[in-house]
Amino acid sequence: MSYSLTQHIKDKAKDIGFEKIGITQAVSTNEEKVRLVDWLKNKHHGSMSWIEKRKDERGNIFNYFKEAKSVISVGLNYYSGHDQNDLESNNKFSNYAWGDDYHQIIKLKLYELLQFIKVEYPDIKAIVCVDTSPIMEKVWAQRAGLGWQGKHTNLITRDYGSWLFLGEILLDIELDYDDEFIDDLCGSCTACIDSCPTNALGDYEIYAEKCISYFTIEHRGEFKSNTELHNWIYGCDICQEVCPWNQKFSQITNEKNFYPKMEILSWTDKDWENINENEFREIFKGSAVKRTKHAGLLRNIKANK
Repeated sequence: MSYSLTQHIKDKAKDIGFEKIGITQAVSTNEEKVRLVDWLKNKHHGSMSWIEKRKDERGNIFNYFKEAKSVISVGLNYYSGHDQNDLESNNKFSNYAWGDDYHQIIKLKLYELLQFIKVEYPDIKAIVCVDTSPIMEKVWAQRAGLGWQGKHTNLITRDYGSWLFLGEILLDIELDYDDEFIDDLCGSCTACIDSCPTNALGDYEIYAEKCISYFTIEHRGEFKSNTELHNWIYGCDICQEVCPWNQKFSQITNEKNFYPKMEILSWTDKDWENINENEFREIFKGSAVKRTKHAGLLRNIKANK
């Protein structure tokens, strides 16, 4: 496989707007699969049964796409330059959900990249993956040289911190491969672990059943009486906010669709407490916040009062 095709793919990915791109060989991930199975056995996935149901695919890429030979891994910066202090309300939203739904934005960009590849290889077999696909995105991103998995389990890069959305294209052709990112640049820092108010982090491991993001997004039904959300009503960014790599190296995104919606910046506590279903649908049309539904958002707001 010529170097020129690999380089053309990388150049096109940058033109499309991806800040990070790396390519690695599709291989078995036996060690990672063992860790996944142990994590599930310890019930650290909470009620997220979809992880359990597709663990065989997640743990072995060939169970998902048997023809896979190459994994293109990309990163898209979503940091808008705002933080929780810019919100009029005490209610907090995770940065990733301030703008439009990243799933659709990244998918469109990945399909554009795939169409570019198909000009050269019209019969290529490929799968586009964004978050919901049963593959270990951070594992492949590290193998493709994008960065390393921090102690908070997010992927960290030298140039953008961890404010990155990840995506992949799985291909049935061989390309030229990047070196794996083997350095652990967290060092002795434990800022993320120490700052998590619910003790949801161990060294390089997240306990979803204790995580505020899990409670505010994935948990269904009412909370136990002792559930603390610490003013977060959708997601949580504490472990990323305290990370020195984010504090020093975050860059403002060029993707305007990730900039915060006006309501997220300007609405008061009272506005959020009184949000009706029509307002919810209008504000969060095309937003990841739809996942928690109107009832879930009201539940989260109520829990913080």
